[in-house]
Amino acid sequence: MSRRLFRSTAVVGGMTLISRILGFIRDVVIAYLFGANAATDAFFVAFKIPNFLRRLFAEGAFSQAFVPVMAEYKEQRGQAELKRFLDRTAGSLAMVLMAVTLLGVIGAPWVILVFAPGFSRSGEVYELAVQMLRITFPYLFFIASTAMAGAILNTFNRFAVPAFTPVLLNLCLIASAWWLAPQLPQPIIALAWGVFAAGSLQLLFQFPALWRLKLLPRLRWGFHDPGVRKILKLMLPALFGVSVTQINLLIDTLLASLLPHGSISWLYYSDRLVEFPLGVFGIALATVILPNLSKDWAAGRREDFSRAIDWALRWVVLIGLPAAAGLAVLARPILATLFQYRAFTAHDVHMAGLSLTAYAVGLVGFILVKILVPGFTARQDTRTPVRFGVAAMVVNIVLNLGLIGWLAHAGLALATSLAACVNGGLLLRRLRRLGVYRPGPGWWGLLLRVVVANGVMAACLYYTAREFSWTELSRPELRLVRLILLIGLGVSVYGGSLWLVGLRLRHLQGKHPAFG
Repeated sequence: MSRRLFRSTAVVGGMTLISRILGFIRDVVIAYLFGANAATDAFFVAFKIPNFLRRLFAEGAFSQAFVPVMAEYKEQRGQAELKRFLDRTAGSLAMVLMAVTLLGVIGAPWVILVFAPGFSRSGEVYELAVQMLRITFPYLFFIASTAMAGAILNTFNRFAVPAFTPVLLNLCLIASAWWLAPQLPQPIIALAWGVFAAGSLQLLFQFPALWRLKLLPRLRWGFHDPGVRKILKLMLPALFGVSVTQINLLIDTLLASLLPHGSISWLYYSDRLVEFPLGVFGIALATVILPNLSKDWAAGRREDFSRAIDWALRWVVLIGLPAAAGLAVLARPILATLFQYRAFTAHDVHMAGLSLTAYAVGLVGFILVKILVPGFTARQDTRTPVRFGVAAMVVNIVLNLGLIGWLAHAGLALATSLAACVNGGLLLRRLRRLGVYRPGPGWWGLLLRVVVANGVMAACLYYTAREFSWTELSRPELRLVRLILLIGLGVSVYGGSLWLVGLRLRHLQGKHPAFG
């Protein structure tokens, strides 16, 4: 089982890596052409609102409720009944999405006031944000439908197409920034049109793979269907539980709109860098583990269920901890290398570096939430994550109010990180107390080895990186070479340290009783 999960995670991670690399190129282009200012703040808010709703409803509550029910139909019912269930689910989802999209476009002025009240102090920024939100809001309809299509493909172990789909968003935004922006009176609006185009392309990209499986849905009215009603029952309480991290990030945006111009952009760029390991590794792991956990639980394979969670947690420790340490230590070198050109200044690097370090503190917490929530939703328990999610959100709000006056935008990032760690810790403790997850042998040895290797790696990177003045180095190729060498040094030191303390490659296959 562990090898199958590993291969699937590698496929998703590989496709996601391509997308994230293009995402970096996209962000470099945006930073180069537009910098970090009031106009970019307006775009990032206009993009973040439908993106937030997408993660909350589509990839969040809907997917977590939809996949277990679909897995149940797949395991226990015939193809015809499964197809009928998918048609009715798709029709019901499309109707809701069209209504929400229409309300969002009409109510854009009020939506901006809710999510970025600070924009009201500048009429020009507020009007720009409203204009772009009306263009980007339909993205919700397209991308939420894409999420359902991707969930179907993932359940049938077709992981590559859904994982590759985000590449289209990055390509559309790069094209709109380079070629469309110079043609418009207000160039930043080109990015909003890029988001709109990307949504429709991403949905169309899924259709051939669904057609080959003979599962391309035909929209049917379905709120009376027992399967659809079951999804709704599971989905409503999951709205908070599965997407607390996104809600916390939205709260950050709301409060950041009250800070000096550029604060939202600094948070955006630092969050994007944290999203790289989270997407390539954390979300890939969660994408693979949910359908597998759902099928194991539906088939009564309780030991396989526990082993799958244990396998995922071990990889979180092995990959998540060094990724967090590396981001924290190399925050400014990474930002300077990727973004400090033309409109993005050394001051922007410094300010975004503060929030990136703060976000790195919570990287393991972010990943834990992604992979542990499926441990509940696969068992069709969406209430428990809700309770812990609400608790974490309260922690985030309290910490936001306490830290914003001291650390400004970096305080918002740190509050989000600490809240994610609280959420992940509560989820893990509950799974253990329920007895559905029983840790395998060798955990203490693994933790000790990883902590020692992390300490050696972080110290080596810190003392090496501080020898260079990254923000004053004008030639981008020199920055890139130095950064690549530093990352290579970190990987080598980490891997070598793990070897010296006794961890071997065969221990990572999930069969060694002590896992090293």
